[in-house]
Amino acid sequence: MKCLRLAPLVCSFFLIGCLTTPVEKPGSAGWVPNANPSAIISTAQSVFAEYGYTSGPVNFPDSVSFDKPAGSFGKLMYGSYGVTTTIRATVVIVPVPGTNNYQLRTRVSRVSDAGQAGFEDDQKMLGLWSTQFKPLLEKISAQAANAGPI
Repeated sequence: MKCLRLAPLVCSFFLIGCLTTPVEKPGSAGWVPNANPSAIISTAQSVFAEYGYTSGPVNFPDSVSFDKPAGSFGKLMYGSYGVTTTIRATVVIVPVPGTNNYQLRTRVSRVSDAGQAGFEDDQKMLGLWSTQFKPLLEKISAQAANAGPI
């Protein structure tokens, strides 16, 4: 009988745990201590440019996107006649509450007709694609760290 009374309490703790967003620990890839969104965005723009990406849409202070034409495999998998395929990496800037620290995350999409107003179509790709940007996030974190608040 007591187990039946405890079941809703245990279930509520479980559901509350599922609804919270974990914040990665300091020092992990994408952890930027004592920074600000302006420093992070400008650093990200220079780092992604080193790897052949061009700046895409910016949603200050929440995210910045970078585009790169799909390679031959991407064209084969996702392209079609007369339609260009672009890979778009969006760096999402998540503030850590109560600090000047930020967590960076990436979302990857394939975009058909990127930059074509009214014709651009994006499809979110699996989270596995985001792992390839870990070295770039580490570089951004190292360069933008300790820029201080705005």
